Amino acid sequence: MKITVSRNGPYIVTGGIPLTSEEICNDDEGYCRTWRLAKKYPLQEEYALCRCGHSKNKPFCDGTHAKIHFDGTEAEDREPYRDGAHVIQGPVLSLTDNEHLCVHARFCMRAGGIWNLVRQSEDPTARDIAIEEAGNCPSGRLVVYDTTTGEAIEPELERSIVVVEYPPRGEHGPLWVRGGIPILSADGEPYEVRNRVTLCRCGRSENKPFCDGSHVAR
Repeated sequence: MKITVSRNGPYIVTGGIPLTSEEICNDDEGYCRTWRLAKKYPLQEEYALCRCGHSKNKPFCDGTHAKIHFDGTEAEDREPYRDGAHVIQGPVLSLTDNEHLCVHARFCMRAGGIWNLVRQSEDPTARDIAIEEAGNCPSGRLVVYDTTTGEAIEPELERSIVVVEYPPRGEHGPLWVRGGIPILSADGEPYEVRNRVTLCRCGRSENKPFCDGSHVAR
């Protein structure tokens, strides 16, 4: 299983990686809380996903990138996740936060925000909510750790790709790549393999191939 970024073209997905569409759902107070499976695509051994944002067959590529002369130049941002993250220490949990990877999924805002929850993590409720919020962060910007063992508390995710949608705001989000799928740049160089990453599918990110939240209306 792997994803290859083609030069000024789509993501080439090989190895029979499952593809679904999931929607971010709000709770009664308007906070992002859960995911809902919206569509499960037929399993294919190989397929191409739109990267320019203009395909009429989203999420799949229909060749429009060539007609509009899409510039998909990669930002060549290969800094390891931990090198760009700052650390917040709490009594039971610690948190690494790499703001550069934020895609504005907004799971981190509930119950006073994950940063305060980590600082209050001696409270079991605060601890559990912090773990839930970090695990729902599709880009992996936020990762919580057990302060006793130093181990990351990561969700167990099947190797798969999720097309992220947020109907309450009419936002069409990134491609959520889950489970540590290798991603290769157009020049064949691998990016850091992580459990959760998000790839741009609107074509406007300044951190291509990764999402930088540009799909969100400013």
